[in-house]
Amino acid sequence: MLTVALPKGSLLADSIQRFQAIGLDFSALLEPGNRQLQVTDPTQTARALLVRNYDVPVYVEYGQAQLGVVGYDILREKRPNVAQLLDLGYGHCRLSVAVKQTSSYHSALDLPIYGRVASKFVNCAHDYFESLDLPVEIVPLYGSVELGPITGMSEAIVDLVATGTTLRENGLVETDTLFESTARLIAHPLSYRLNVDSIADWVGKLEAVS
Repeated sequence: MLTVALPKGSLLADSIQRFQAIGLDFSALLEPGNRQLQVTDPTQTARALLVRNYDVPVYVEYGQAQLGVVGYDILREKRPNVAQLLDLGYGHCRLSVAVKQTSSYHSALDLPIYGRVASKFVNCAHDYFESLDLPVEIVPLYGSVELGPITGMSEAIVDLVATGTTLRENGLVETDTLFESTARLIAHPLSYRLNVDSIADWVGKLEAVS
């Protein structure tokens, strides 16, 4: 049976809708009060695992799921050994550098040498500032990253931005964009190569509706 790892949060509804379009119904995961972490399509063709966005590539890489849906930002950060198959075209956001609106910094290059940048995207942030040849200290934060500049712990942050509302409400402004991110379809490399559980057919159907 085909197993698909689906991400909790903002990508879930669109992901379920996309799979419904090709005949796989995992909508039980959206039912109010649902606490199931695994559901089977009524046709008994496939099952879905409901996992954290960050964990989707792990389940796919270790073969517990043959397919998965995950944000491109996670793929850039975690660099998992998975096959990246399709840009599904939803979940648009961007990874950006942001500073306080009252700051004198207007771009990443304005930041001081060995200044602090708070982010949960440690690898992406490190690679970006290395590409600028600007040595900074990356401070790992995994919640309320916006507090970094507000409290003075960091000069800037690197974080995901969709509408920018959270930044504005906390007195921050974007200065640079590292890259754009959307939902991506990934696969376990060996399973995809061997076409286990007719993966290629399902990928072809998803490509047709994407």
